[in-house]
Amino acid sequence: MKSSLLRYALLPTALAGSFALYSLTGDAGRVAPDPGNAGLKLPAGFGALVVAETGAHARHIVVTPEGGLYVKLAKPTAKGEGILVLKPAAGGKATLAGGFGNYGGTGLFAKNGYLYASSNQEVFRYKLNEKNEVVNPAQPETVVTGLKMGREHETKSIALDNVGNLYVNIGAYSNSCQAKDREKGSMGLANCPVLDSAGGIWQFKADGQRQSYPQGTRYTTGLRNVVGLDWNQQDNQLFVMQHGRDQLHDIFPAMYDEKTSAALPAECMYALKKGDNAGWPYIYYDPTKHEKMLAPEYGGDGQKAVNGQYIDPVAAYPAHMAPNALLFYTGTMFPAKYRNGAFIAFHGSWNRAPEPQKGYFVVFQPFKDGKPDGQWEVFADNFAGSAEKAASGRADHRPCGLAQGPDGSLYVSDDNKGTIFRIVYNK
Repeated sequence: MKSSLLRYALLPTALAGSFALYSLTGDAGRVAPDPGNAGLKLPAGFGALVVAETGAHARHIVVTPEGGLYVKLAKPTAKGEGILVLKPAAGGKATLAGGFGNYGGTGLFAKNGYLYASSNQEVFRYKLNEKNEVVNPAQPETVVTGLKMGREHETKSIALDNVGNLYVNIGAYSNSCQAKDREKGSMGLANCPVLDSAGGIWQFKADGQRQSYPQGTRYTTGLRNVVGLDWNQQDNQLFVMQHGRDQLHDIFPAMYDEKTSAALPAECMYALKKGDNAGWPYIYYDPTKHEKMLAPEYGGDGQKAVNGQYIDPVAAYPAHMAPNALLFYTGTMFPAKYRNGAFIAFHGSWNRAPEPQKGYFVVFQPFKDGKPDGQWEVFADNFAGSAEKAASGRADHRPCGLAQGPDGSLYVSDDNKGTIFRIVYNK
């Protein structure tokens, strides 16, 4: 398992017992929800509580077998702490116990006795002791360095597989690889040069030292920006959530009206293999037509479909909702329908006008035999605080990271106010 951010994955054998026996409440492991479920709307039988208020821009998270948390921050605190350490407290909550890592970023992942964390240009790892505490927080190993960082999509989300590989998203520092980014009528650059060092997933050795592009492999290309990704243990494959391109109407108003632009393109889930090409910036996915469409920057007109050459998404979701975390659920607390399915945290849109803004929720995507199976559904809603706040984009909370607790509960981070939520099933 892992968080989007991200979560605690494939524990060393010596830790397996503590993973299953975790309990803070003494009441057969049950955790009491907050009154009103901390403001969240959930399916029957589920409850929610606020684990902690960090007051910072909380991105991806890791929950340890002991119930502690590591929280990656978008930027360091005034104390110079980019990773917060939270210790378990009574009632299933947690208290701030310090921090380390004087850099901002998003990616966080724990596996095989190490905590991995990313800045916007590097990936570090920290040795964990038998209590899953960082041994030497001031001196991490630099696993990857020198990654491309532009003025947008600069965060580096990460995941690990089961054979010692690290996967790093390097987001495209562009909306659609135009000659003049986001300028009306500007056409796309031939053989988009962004793809040489960004716009895809790069693979490195998880135990390597100071690797950069020459030591890595461009595992998958044609992905504009991936913030949520996870390794599917059932299918033994990397799955990612892409942020689709913006501003079709603003850039090509003669081809796309505002309503169409608000609905295109889909936010897509991809199941990746080495060498795959998802097609950015040359195509986008139309969820109504169920087709890959030629991008207007490259001669498209909203009607020209593209067959072959680029992989198809395995699932599609409404436009501009910003999927920031992906988590395959492997716990036993939730009902059986959730087992091996995917939770996705949608951060929320900013560019659906004149339509209402959307997102600010966590959805569940059913899976069967390692593939999406059936319609997705909203699982946890009302992070925004009200329908009016969601529609206007003035959300109280914006889901960003997901993690599975050792008891099977689901943790959700918020990068607006820094709230950490926990969702439990007690029916």
